[in-house]
Amino acid sequence: MIPLVATGAGALGLAIGSFLNVVAWRVPRGESIVLPNSACPKCGHEIRPYDNIPVVSWLALRGRCRDCAAPISPRYPIVEAITGVLFVVVALVMGPAVLGAPGATSAWAAGLVLVAYLALAGFGVALAAIDLDTHRLPHVLVYPLATTGLILFAAAALLSGDGAALLRAVVGAAAMGAIYLAVAFAKAGGMGMGDVKLALALGLFLGWAGWGALAVGFIAAFALGAAVGLALMAARRIERKGGIPFGPWMIVGAWVGILFGNPLAGWYLDLFGLA
Repeated sequence: MIPLVATGAGALGLAIGSFLNVVAWRVPRGESIVLPNSACPKCGHEIRPYDNIPVVSWLALRGRCRDCAAPISPRYPIVEAITGVLFVVVALVMGPAVLGAPGATSAWAAGLVLVAYLALAGFGVALAAIDLDTHRLPHVLVYPLATTGLILFAAAALLSGDGAALLRAVVGAAAMGAIYLAVAFAKAGGMGMGDVKLALALGLFLGWAGWGALAVGFIAAFALGAAVGLALMAARRIERKGGIPFGPWMIVGAWVGILFGNPLAGWYLDLFGLA
């Protein structure tokens, strides 16, 4: 059953990834994400349905518009593939809790948690793509992410009776938001308010996953950001005082915490006899 669920989640992720390409292009420009239909930016021809199949169409067209042969950025299939993979991972990690639940109520609770992390996958990919392009994290995406997570976690806690997990999620959001806000004030230009708002949202998801997830996710974001920044400086792609968009590394760090944080934290504590 799990392979079937993962396959379905992957197909859904690919389809959502295609939509996220539209979101990443239009939201920073203040355009509608619904209308008009997608079209080639060079020749203006509307994209045909059979040319809009995630990943497959880009490969079939060899990365070029069918009408004018203008190149189509490989980022489109990359975004689709990443979203699909994330959906599969979430289904594999959290699907067993739904399928193996002892009753309908606990199954619903686990299902709401699974949906919450699927939402994080979708919003996270869109926010990372936009931040890489514009160095902005639009609040029209960050706020719905945080609200969606809070509502779904609150409903899951109500169904499962796990108020401790909800409290931990709220504390995680407040703690990460406060730390990022302090960093933003301590070093002008070092951290944007978009990063602070995103920290609140990510702290919610990390906190629900566990204290170890919260700690590892927080540390991983700064470690990844520093590593990428140093690599870009070494390659002379940015100046020593140049900035890089931090949102993508916050999001990747959060996934490191969610997927590996608790066992990593447990291993660390065991190593020093602190468990």
